[in-house]
Amino acid sequence: MKTFAMIALLSALATGASAHSRVDTTTPADGATLAAAPAEIALNFADDIRLTRVDLTHADQSAVQLDLGAQKAFGRAFTLPLGVDGPGAYRIEWRGLGQDGHAMQGAFSFTVE
Repeated sequence: MKTFAMIALLSALATGASAHSRVDTTTPADGATLAAAPAEIALNFADDIRLTRVDLTHADQSAVQLDLGAQKAFGRAFTLPLGVDGPGAYRIEWRGLGQDGHAMQGAFSFTVE
């Protein structure tokens, strides 16, 4: 009986852990160096997620929240306009909800010469 309970518990934990999505790719790629600032960014996830917030930090300026527009439904691919220009370090921080309701977050960075 104890063995069955342990197997059930481990199965439940493994299922919950796999429900969290991860970022498969970003455009620009994390750590990329670009000649010019991109007009937009893209985030592609392994599983469905609903973005709740995306912030942009450029150089030493304060973070600016990007407009999610109509992209507030669950999905795997999101494209957001940047509307900024200039050389320096850029950092994108995102937050979202997995379909299981768990909060998720991550970040990526790139540099414009």
